[in-house]
Amino acid sequence: MQSRLCLAEQNMASRAAHSVVHAHYAWYIVALGTTLQLTTNFVSQAYAILVVVMKDNFGWSLTAIVLAYAIRNMIGAVLSPWAGSMGDRYGAKKIMLVGAVCFTGGLMLLATITEIWQLFLYYSLVLGFAQAMFRVNIPTTVAAWFKTKLGVAVGIQQSAGGMGASVLAPGLAVLLTQTDWQTAFLLIGAGGGAFVFLMLAFFHSEPADRGKQPYGTDLSIKNPVAAFSGEVSKIRSKVFMKRAKETRAFWILPLVHHLGCAGHAIVIVHGVNYATTKGVSLEAATFIISIYSFTSIGSRFLVPVLADRLGAKGVMAFFYLLQGLSVLMLFWTAEAWQFYLFAGVFGIGFGGEMSAFLVANRQYYGMGPVRTVFGIQSMGAGFGMAIGGLIGSVIYDAFGSYDLAWVFSIVASLGGMAAILTMESTKQELIPDWEKDLPLDAQTPAPAAAD
Repeated sequence: MQSRLCLAEQNMASRAAHSVVHAHYAWYIVALGTTLQLTTNFVSQAYAILVVVMKDNFGWSLTAIVLAYAIRNMIGAVLSPWAGSMGDRYGAKKIMLVGAVCFTGGLMLLATITEIWQLFLYYSLVLGFAQAMFRVNIPTTVAAWFKTKLGVAVGIQQSAGGMGASVLAPGLAVLLTQTDWQTAFLLIGAGGGAFVFLMLAFFHSEPADRGKQPYGTDLSIKNPVAAFSGEVSKIRSKVFMKRAKETRAFWILPLVHHLGCAGHAIVIVHGVNYATTKGVSLEAATFIISIYSFTSIGSRFLVPVLADRLGAKGVMAFFYLLQGLSVLMLFWTAEAWQFYLFAGVFGIGFGGEMSAFLVANRQYYGMGPVRTVFGIQSMGAGFGMAIGGLIGSVIYDAFGSYDLAWVFSIVASLGGMAAILTMESTKQELIPDWEKDLPLDAQTPAPAAAD
């Protein structure tokens, strides 16, 4: 009996290993994209911790510190459409390699700061440039590898990102409290930079780069479509953009992303500092980030899946509503357990707010070259993060209270919900015939059927 159980366990392990080894490469892209996104974005996600540390270590004002965060997001926002268009033209991997150089260099340079201007130069400018290269090209590359099951792929990527943030935030706090600033960022820069370059070695911009079709493509197709040249890709992107601009969603989705990010940026940037003003220790307040990151895991996964099946429009609107209403709780929080309760509810809305954009783009624009479109939406998001974080600090420095900031957060999230409801239905593709405007040699060739 025992030998049979051992044999069954071995067979199960063998089948699991076989499934992983022989999985479509698209699922490896999901894993690589998730890891890259988490690694390149965690310092930004944990900036609320850096705010408190820099106030204590360097004596800089709250507004000055948050202004650096705002400028970084503005730089990332302005460059996002360009990063997307360069990804469409030259391939996302090449653009991300440039971003990796800036990411590594920016973190290493942060270890040397002693003056506020250095924070603006290294964090805002250098890391802001890197942010744009990754923020647009990671998720759009994941989308390019999937013809079906996009909601599941995006859900896995987004939820794993939330899981990592819930662990890394307290880890960063421990590192900064147990070592000095210089040592912490030298370790983060060297280790994080090496890891990013390693991951990019296996990351590929399009299925055609590996001679494959997107996941879910009809298996009767004999040969994968070859990758387009840079010049042809430029023509395709230009024609696609012209047609996309004729749709209402093209103009409204950046506004939606802007309002949603403005709504949660205030909480993300100022939540920890607000808790410390109520007498909660930095170590205890750090778990606010962990809790909302952890509870966002479920909605990060569930929302893209629901959006894929039910339509992105209604699902997005509901979670924008939830994000906005949860902030009402901050008017009555004073003790650590109350902040943790708020963080748990807020995380569900926060995770759902940001995770369905790729699915919405697929439902509106099909398999078209959407990196530039998504880059414009990311530009809206970046300005939202910048404005939200900065408004919170200006309000607090001016009035010594965050009450007006919480009102602004609620209004922004509910405004995003209202904007979503004005868009076209996601039940049908908006420009399915856009390739008819292309020269014949730039159109996707009809794939040959298998013999």
